[in-house]
Amino acid sequence: MLKEKEINQIKEELQTAKRPLFIFDDDPDGLCSFLLCYRFIKEGKGVIKKSSPKVTTAFLRKVEEYNPDKVFILDVPIVEQDFIDAVKVPIIWIDHHEPLDRYGIKYFNPRKHNQDVYYPVTKICYDVVQQDLWLAMIGCVGDWHIPDFKDEFCKKYPNLMDCKIKDPGKATYETELGKLIKIFSFALKGKISQVMRRVKVLTRIDNPYELLEGKTAQAKFVLKHTDRINEIYQKMLKEAKKKVGKGKIILYRYKEEQWALSRDLAGEMIHLHPDKIVIVGREKSGEVKCSIRSRSINIRSIIEKSLQGIEGYGGGHAYACGAVVKVEDFEQFMKNFKNELK
Repeated sequence: MLKEKEINQIKEELQTAKRPLFIFDDDPDGLCSFLLCYRFIKEGKGVIKKSSPKVTTAFLRKVEEYNPDKVFILDVPIVEQDFIDAVKVPIIWIDHHEPLDRYGIKYFNPRKHNQDVYYPVTKICYDVVQQDLWLAMIGCVGDWHIPDFKDEFCKKYPNLMDCKIKDPGKATYETELGKLIKIFSFALKGKISQVMRRVKVLTRIDNPYELLEGKTAQAKFVLKHTDRINEIYQKMLKEAKKKVGKGKIILYRYKEEQWALSRDLAGEMIHLHPDKIVIVGREKSGEVKCSIRSRSINIRSIIEKSLQGIEGYGGGHAYACGAVVKVEDFEQFMKNFKNELK
């Protein structure tokens, strides 16, 4: 857990920001972290990080264009030192991945205190702002974490999730809360300009029922996109289910599509088959970008070993990781991965 002093430091950084720039990851945890912070101070601009797990000097243009007084980086595993060195305003980095050594930055990560602890950045941001409980729950459960404010959420929104549920997979795929998680996840699919239009709409929605009932123009705008993505998603999920066999690994690989749905497919497939390891790979631009999930095996260490001698990179959490491998090396990567399982 972050110390109370650290929570207060983050709060002070937010409250004293007059023109903040928020860089956040393209998943429900990153999105909800941004929404919690933005709605708390009602100031700033959001920039979504897609495709790569890094904030590099490529983001300097965004900083220069907006001219912020502070930069907040939310739920991003890697921030390159070159970016930090080039930015001339305070950078506040809030994350929960493998801790890294960086200089000239205010870095908050619970794993600096305990390497084995796991909770999303959304949880940290909610501890800071103490508002928008429903957004906090979407971000936490969407990142496969049942937070300590679950009972409070269930009391306030009893028809969204049964408080007896302890499995994040069940909460994600078998409840009304899960429908909201899917709306948020699918809202992040597509061209960045269109994604940010939907994010802007989400900053203005005050309760979950507006989205679930779809009665307002704002909600209809977001749901129209969700319905379109879900139609494609259901077809791909049906194809992925056909890949289930007697082996330990379920591998579903698909060519470049308009929408990147690997993370969503991997999450639902591991919920349906918790005894397996799920690998969903999207082939694009000469690479296979994989989402890899397990419920019982530490796949992070397996991925690290499987990438040795191969052009690629990967990492993440113990049971939820990503990996990017060149197309010509993917067969070898899978061979290495299977050998590490023996």
